[in-house]
Amino acid sequence: MSDKNFDIEGVMKNFAVSGDYEKAEPYGNGHINDTFAVYYDNGRAGGVEKPFRRVLLQRINQFVFKQPGKLMENVERVTKFLKDKIIASGGDYLRETLNLIPSAGGGSFYKDPDGNYWRVYYFIEDAVSYETIESGRQMYLAGKAFGNFQKLLSDFPADTLHESIPNFHHTPKRYENFIEAIKNDAKGRARDVTEEIEFVMARKDDTEIIQKLIETGDIPLRVTHNDTKVNNVMFDTKTGEPVCVVDLDTIMPGSMLFDFGDSVRFGANPAAEDERDLSVVNFSFDYYEEFRKGFMEELGGSANAKEKELLPAGAKLMTLECGMRFLTDHLNGDVYFKIHRPSQNLDRARTQFKLVSDMEKIFYSK
Repeated sequence: MSDKNFDIEGVMKNFAVSGDYEKAEPYGNGHINDTFAVYYDNGRAGGVEKPFRRVLLQRINQFVFKQPGKLMENVERVTKFLKDKIIASGGDYLRETLNLIPSAGGGSFYKDPDGNYWRVYYFIEDAVSYETIESGRQMYLAGKAFGNFQKLLSDFPADTLHESIPNFHHTPKRYENFIEAIKNDAKGRARDVTEEIEFVMARKDDTEIIQKLIETGDIPLRVTHNDTKVNNVMFDTKTGEPVCVVDLDTIMPGSMLFDFGDSVRFGANPAAEDERDLSVVNFSFDYYEEFRKGFMEELGGSANAKEKELLPAGAKLMTLECGMRFLTDHLNGDVYFKIHRPSQNLDRARTQFKLVSDMEKIFYSK
């Protein structure tokens, strides 16, 4: 999407941003929100240097996020909490957490006349995210980033957060949605994906394990990111060290196993998420071990025995759930995840199912 689809300059006038607007351009590879890097000229306005040259503007996807006001309340509270923690420890809060730029009215977002919700973050310069992991070292550092994220939020009251997407990682309900999509068969695609459908249905019991343990209290409720793909970690372009965890839209109460598992299912696959050639899609146990090491080093002793025991199950479940969601969206007509070519969600589903099969062989074969 290009900035000609929206009056970006007009939107930006509703935020407390100094300087002269230059341009906006689409930014990143996210599937959900519309994101733009917005450039300002720091050298104008009387020669006074401004605190930033570019900022990150996002239009929140209201099809996915039904209550953007509550979502933004979560983001505002969590980023402030992280900022205070980072300042107290002597860190650089402008790089180590996302920072919202307030709207002209002082809020955390702007709602335009068409009902679109917009927000602006300071841009984290000299940092990059990776669509695929290129080394075990990088996987280890990603593990440290998400483990530290969990540690910083360990004393945040998880039950006070809104569910920005109700039942986001409630895998049994995701399974119910999947079955409903098969029944509805909105685009007549079910007959062409019977193998994939049977793959998921054969693992129905797996979808219930973690949710039951949350409900019984055997696994504690934590503040979780809930979308811990490795491309949601920014790495310093000079040192290669992790800088910041981004994309906080799905901050909610949940299980640490959700965050651990989602990172593994994404990062331990050297191939692209939508790879068509499944022969190059393989679960790397070495990458899994590197991530586990970094994650647990940072999280320390706050993980209980049951959580530690179920780390492999968390990896498998989140991979199965993600593949199930991609397949559900394919059956529904690609209404949730953005696609850039036909059958892209089906390809995404197949990569996840290949990884599940690999994990079963590694973790559970006798």
